[in-house]
Amino acid sequence: MTYYNVAVVGTGAVGKTILEVLEERNFPVGSLKVLATKRSAGKKVVFKGEELVIEETRPESFKGVDLALFAGGGASKEFAHEAVKYGAVVIDNSSAFRLEPDVPLVVPEVNPEDVKWHKGIIANPNCSTIIMVVALKPLHDAARIRRVIVSTYQAVSGAGQEAIDELLAQTKQILNNEPISPQVFPYQIAFNIIPHIDRFVEKDYTREEMKMVNETRKMFHDETIAISATTVRIPVIRSHSEAITIETERKLTPEEARELLSQAPGVVVVDNPREQKYPMPIDASGRDEVFVGRIREDISSDKGLCLWVVADQLRKGAATNAVQIGELLIENNLI
Repeated sequence: MTYYNVAVVGTGAVGKTILEVLEERNFPVGSLKVLATKRSAGKKVVFKGEELVIEETRPESFKGVDLALFAGGGASKEFAHEAVKYGAVVIDNSSAFRLEPDVPLVVPEVNPEDVKWHKGIIANPNCSTIIMVVALKPLHDAARIRRVIVSTYQAVSGAGQEAIDELLAQTKQILNNEPISPQVFPYQIAFNIIPHIDRFVEKDYTREEMKMVNETRKMFHDETIAISATTVRIPVIRSHSEAITIETERKLTPEEARELLSQAPGVVVVDNPREQKYPMPIDASGRDEVFVGRIREDISSDKGLCLWVVADQLRKGAATNAVQIGELLIENNLI
């Protein structure tokens, strides 16, 4: 077996999960560097039972590195091209390169062939987009999706460890009748929902919503799909949920959709309304699959279908997808 020199850039929630997934999937790591900001340098992380000292990220950090997994944030713009100059292939979790025409945007269950034209950087899509497209791709292949309406119910961990801490702290404060002072979110998140993720842009959509629109079109190689998204933050620690309604060119029955999804890679169908079986965040957390249920006909449209989709956004929505891209690169001899 060939082993590869790997660098993981970032030690937040996604960076830590990347390390976990590399170990769990027995990725062929020859040597491993963990890189982060100056503030984190000198701290230690554990990989396969061995303590590793976190190093400050510098351009020369990537000398000898074959694969660099960026966990997101400002480091991507600052160091991704530097890593490529040193010969590394970069898999990037930030939004910096996703819509660049010469950068593949990849979900292995959806468009694995796109890794073949990379020029040093491959982008990992937005977490909510990944979750949605894994569920929609088999339906799109079978009946061509013409329109998508999606509302997300996004866990606080999508905003990082500080957001998790804020939800837990606010919950305690409310239960103890103590005052609340939001820091991470613009409003109280405990016992509340906030219909606003990222900043507002054109036509009062948010950047998070437009990521789902533009990234889906890029990966499906179809700019004609009509997509509208509403992204919402909810007081759940982990795993995003999505209510999705699609309209297809050819009518899909719920039975056909269930059959297609049950055979799709990376998808688990949990759909038995009579027994109250459907996907929930507590079931998806810590798992890599995308769970789909509540599959039913859209009674407002002749060719419509409604779905409820849940997945762990730290794993399949970020870390696992990035590691799977690395595995694709190895399978295709692209490192």
